[in-house]
Amino acid sequence: MLTVRNANQRGHANHGWLDTYHSFSFGDYYDPAHMGFRSLRVINDDKVAAAHGFGMHPHRDMEIITWVLSGALQHKDSMGNGSVIRPGDMQRMTAGKGVFHSEENPSKTDETHLLQIWIVPEKRGLEPSYEEKNFTAESRRNQLRVLASRDGRNGSVTVHQDVTVSTSLLDAGARIEVPIAPGRHLWIQVAKGSVRVNGALLIVGDGAALSNETLAGIEGIKDSEILVFDLN
Repeated sequence: MLTVRNANQRGHANHGWLDTYHSFSFGDYYDPAHMGFRSLRVINDDKVAAAHGFGMHPHRDMEIITWVLSGALQHKDSMGNGSVIRPGDMQRMTAGKGVFHSEENPSKTDETHLLQIWIVPEKRGLEPSYEEKNFTAESRRNQLRVLASRDGRNGSVTVHQDVTVSTSLLDAGARIEVPIAPGRHLWIQVAKGSVRVNGALLIVGDGAALSNETLAGIEGIKDSEILVFDLN
């Protein structure tokens, strides 16, 4: 079964410096029909104005993944980490027992566009930790590239949950096929462009949940960027 989560049905808030869409309930947006999908709890599609951002704030017991689509994002945390991530950089922070962090747009002129993703960890009270890695555009072109996984395979960052997060930059007309093992579920998020998934058209901002399927056939309609979550 394939269920589409349309972009225009997401939660939305515009704070002036932050224009954000929520695929699942978050903050002041609450919809009991959209509380997450399996262990995937949050996909926030954020546009952060130049020289603005999220000041230092706390998190706990969540795997927080950040994927920048354009611009740059400066990260600082109470573990002593500090860096600027850009498109192609996958960042993972395990909040665990508790951590403070800030995320700010370091540019004085350009907007930052990012997806912030929360995954519920396999257990509570983990030691907070941080990891980031870069993945070239060539390694993502018209093929799935693993960004995050439980075992850190293929050079991906490690997440504390039975989930694999992958991405692809699909040219218009290109097609990839994603096998779905028995008992597994997929969530596909369109970050840019438009694609067809098993015949269903998805435009930018749309998501699709697949359960009780054996294969996801994904075809680029326009040049596109997608994220694929393989979940138990």
